[in-house]
Amino acid sequence: MQRRFLGGTGISVPEYGLGAMMFGTGNTDPDDCVRIVHRALDAGIDLIDTADIYERGVSEEIVGRALKGRRDEVVLTTKAGMPMSEHANERGSSRRWLTRALDDSLRRLGTDHVDVYQLHRPDPHTDIDETLATLTDFVRAGKVRAVGTSTFPAELQVEAQWTAERRGHVRPRTEQPPYSMLARGAEAALLPTAQRYGMGVLVWGPLSAGWLSGRIRSADDIDLSAGRTAIERQKFDVRLPANARKLETVLALAQLADEAGLELRHMALAFVRAHPAVTSVLLGPRTMEHLESLLTGAEVTLDDALLDRIDAIVPPGTDLNPQDGYYQPPALVDPALRRR
Repeated sequence: MQRRFLGGTGISVPEYGLGAMMFGTGNTDPDDCVRIVHRALDAGIDLIDTADIYERGVSEEIVGRALKGRRDEVVLTTKAGMPMSEHANERGSSRRWLTRALDDSLRRLGTDHVDVYQLHRPDPHTDIDETLATLTDFVRAGKVRAVGTSTFPAELQVEAQWTAERRGHVRPRTEQPPYSMLARGAEAALLPTAQRYGMGVLVWGPLSAGWLSGRIRSADDIDLSAGRTAIERQKFDVRLPANARKLETVLALAQLADEAGLELRHMALAFVRAHPAVTSVLLGPRTMEHLESLLTGAEVTLDDALLDRIDAIVPPGTDLNPQDGYYQPPALVDPALRRR
């Protein structure tokens, strides 16, 4: 497993990390999840990413259990900011909430610190100066080694860097965006901005929620009756034009992978890993079988000719379905912000 340095932190991470979102949700067997963590560690994947929102803390508890006796081997990252209950103050990036959220995460993870603490989504209701001051205090207290963001657009990255420099706060050292062959929006501004500020980039969703796993070859392969596809129908229902286009594109990419002698999922992982801004690609297996199938393609690389052919199918900077960006600026969500 090749390794890279995570931005300017000096922390070395493998080019693949283990995302724990499926622990407690897609996989409800804690023992099996622990085995998946141990298999990843044995394969050289010692970067593990989780979040408090993943099954309301269950994922963190499983990761903490898996790391007993092995904590020092691991670069451990978690996130906060998504709603943890219906209460208005149990979410966001206020000092009030983040202070409690971090302590709760540390307790569940069974550790006294995390290596990277990330803001899970932008919080338009909290001044970034307030948030960065809070994160700086966490670093000074030894509870956090570095701070980062997840799914922050380029303009908010610039604002955070500017504020940190002028207020003397620690600055975000990492960003965790969605990025895949079907969702290339990050290429336009976010990834170049991360490069400009020397940020490490931890990519999630390289298989685009299963679209690029190789299992989808027709509309009949998409079950909208249960699970994630039922909850997020707007990202899977091929009766919607954006998803019909995704299916057509997946079939074209699958044919290209076949011609190159590759499995589609391996081509998908190698594609995002090839971008010079990307530090590590987070794998989110639900089962041991999924992890093993991804590990078999860990060394696959794509030459320029193949990358050019992918560009011809999905133009650079394109999100085939805008819903796959996972963040909408408030002014696009709330009509009152666009009207007098």
